[in-house]
Amino acid sequence: MNLNVLITGGAGFIGTRLARRLLHDGCRVGVLDNFQSSRHAGRRTLSSDIAHDVDLTVGDVRDADVFHRALEGRDVVLHLAAETGSSHSMCDVLPFEDVNVHGTAILADALGHRRSSVAKVIVASSRAVYGEGRYLCAEHGTVHPAVRDEVDLGAQRFEPRCPSCGETCSVLPTGEDSPTQPASFYGLTKRIQEQMLFMAARRLGLSAWALRYQNVYGPGQSPEDPYAGTLAYFSTLARQGHPLEVLEDGLESRDFVHVEDVVDATAAAVHSDRPAVEPVNVGSGTRTTIVGLAERVIAELQSESEIVITGEFRSCDVRHAVADLRKAQRLLAFEPRRGFASGLREFLAWSGGSVATDRAGDRNFRSPSTP
Repeated sequence: MNLNVLITGGAGFIGTRLARRLLHDGCRVGVLDNFQSSRHAGRRTLSSDIAHDVDLTVGDVRDADVFHRALEGRDVVLHLAAETGSSHSMCDVLPFEDVNVHGTAILADALGHRRSSVAKVIVASSRAVYGEGRYLCAEHGTVHPAVRDEVDLGAQRFEPRCPSCGETCSVLPTGEDSPTQPASFYGLTKRIQEQMLFMAARRLGLSAWALRYQNVYGPGQSPEDPYAGTLAYFSTLARQGHPLEVLEDGLESRDFVHVEDVVDATAAAVHSDRPAVEPVNVGSGTRTTIVGLAERVIAELQSESEIVITGEFRSCDVRHAVADLRKAQRLLAFEPRRGFASGLREFLAWSGGSVATDRAGDRNFRSPSTP
C-alpha cells in the first residue's frame, strides 16, 4: 500500500531526508513547516530535488486550522516539528512549552475530535526524557540516579551517585524501561509529547511510536541547530586554530548517531505493520567522550588548536548517554550502519564553510568552586 505521510517540520535537517526516503519508497508525502529563520536562513522552499513531489503547507503546528487541513487524507503522521536544545530550554521556557506541548495537543485533539484517516503517529522524541539514565552501582546493581547535585558539580565530582548508598556509579546503556526523569524543560516537553500521543493512540486504537533520538549529526545540519552543538562548534574553532574548551573534566560522553541511521529507523517505523504504542531508542549504541571528540576533530583537521578542560558545568547536562538498542533491533530490525569515525570525516568535509556559534549561546554555565 502507498502510504500518505505528513511530516511536521519536514523541511528541516532530518525531515528533508525522511521525505526523500519515503518518496523513494513509494509514499505520498506532505510537509508542514513554518521555515523558522534560525534553522533555514530565510529559505521558504523545500530542497529542489523533492519540491515538485511533496505537498507543502507553509504554516505552524500551533495553528489548529492549518494543522487540521494538513492532516486531511493522511495515513501516518511523523511529528518532528519542535523547539530543541536542553540548555536553551532552561533559559527560554515558554517557546518549548508553546511549540512542543501546545503543538502536540493540537495534533492529539485533531486525531480525537475529527474524522481522521490517520492510523499511526510517530513522534521524534529524545534521550533527554531519561535524565541521567541507567548506571551500575557496585553494591546495589542497576540504578537510575537523579539529577546531579550542584554541590558535587561545583566540587568537580562529576560522576552520578547511587540513590541508595551515595557511591559513584559506572554507566550502562539506557533501555526504554528506564524511568523518565528529565533534567531540562526540553526533556520534560518531550516526555509530555510522548504521553499525550500514547494516551490518544490507546483511546482511539491507533499505533504510536516515540523514537528517542540520541545526538543526531550529519552533513546538511544547520550550525544554528542545538543538535549540532559541540561537534559543529569544535569544528569551527579547530579550523580557526582557537582553543577547544571542554566542560567538566572532558570525560562526559554522548551517543552520536548519523542522520541516515535515524532515517533508517524512522522509515522502518513508518512501514511497520506491527500495532504498537511504544517508545524506542534510536542511536549508535556506542559513546564518545567529549574530550575524545575534541581530539578527533583536531586530528582530522590537522589543527594546531589546544584542548582546554574548563571544569565548568551546566546543571541541566547529563553525565553520560548511550542507548540500549535491543528493542529497536527486535521491533524495527534496526542496526546502525554508519561508524562515527567515517561519519565525522563526512561531517567535517561538508562543514568547511559553516560557522557555529559558541556553545549554542548558553547562558547558564557554572564555574567550579574556588578552594
